[in-house]
Amino acid sequence: MKEGLKEAATVVRHPGPRWKLVFRLVVSGALLAILASKASGVDKAIPDQHHGLTLTLLAAAVATALLGVVLSAWRWQRVLLLFDVHLRVPTLFSHYVVGLLVGNVLPSTIGGDVVRIARASGPIGSSEVSFASVALERLTGFVALPLLVFLGFAMSPSLIDHEHAWIALLVAVIAIVLLGLILFAAGHPRIAGRFSKRESWARFIGAVHIGVGRLRREPRQIVPILGTSLLFQCSQVAMFGLIFRALDLPVPTAAVVAFAPAVLMLQVLPISFSGLGVREGALVLFLHSFNVSNTQAGAAGLLWWGCMVAVSMLGAPAFAVGHRTPSATDTKEPV
Repeated sequence: MKEGLKEAATVVRHPGPRWKLVFRLVVSGALLAILASKASGVDKAIPDQHHGLTLTLLAAAVATALLGVVLSAWRWQRVLLLFDVHLRVPTLFSHYVVGLLVGNVLPSTIGGDVVRIARASGPIGSSEVSFASVALERLTGFVALPLLVFLGFAMSPSLIDHEHAWIALLVAVIAIVLLGLILFAAGHPRIAGRFSKRESWARFIGAVHIGVGRLRREPRQIVPILGTSLLFQCSQVAMFGLIFRALDLPVPTAAVVAFAPAVLMLQVLPISFSGLGVREGALVLFLHSFNVSNTQAGAAGLLWWGCMVAVSMLGAPAFAVGHRTPSATDTKEPV
């Protein structure tokens, strides 16, 4: 328990650049304040009828969030196989929920991914591989999310006529271009490849290069990685769909598929705390043409975050207890 408390103190009081945390909190607070000033009352976001159905749908959204974390752990497992590391999904799930706890709840100067890298380094047996696996796992999401945006517009081409719909398409295109540039740099022997044998911090970039190189040599591994990533992102979009239905918002399924992924991409911009304010503002932007009020759109975003926080609390016991450095016999687990 003492080890866990020490870890908690290290995360929350990490001597990193605190101005970044303060900046993100200020941005989130300012954006939420602007949205609140334009809201018409919280009570108007709650449906007047079907309270039982509303609670059932919100419970389903929390269950879907939990399923999404399991899928994330599975995706992480598939990425680790690129480095010939075999860890069980429950082990990775434990690290994932701790990372979510730090990223969504605790006001720390480090992100949840940093915590995941640190905690997984022991079982994996290499901090470089741990870093590379988390980086590549994150990048796979920026393949699946733009695909879902395009799928939504393919399901209903008339969506392009809606106000601000072009922003969703622009976000998807920018994400694909940036992903292509990152993967090109990561896979190029003269860019990231020259760091593969370095002993400094650059060795982490070299580890990413090794993983990308493995994918290029064995493209069959791309299918399970992208498959699990697509399933995970579908669960995130489904959460928005369930919350929209819980609030009785008139948003068609195609619009959910087209705009929710764009919201998910925008909320990862490192300008706010846990996407607060950015996510809600994006929902206001995309849902306005469906006669969804600012209050309802903001409530939908906060409920999505609330579902993630609820699941994040599963990481509290593991965070409090801390983690031990495993022995050599623990670093390889059966799949």
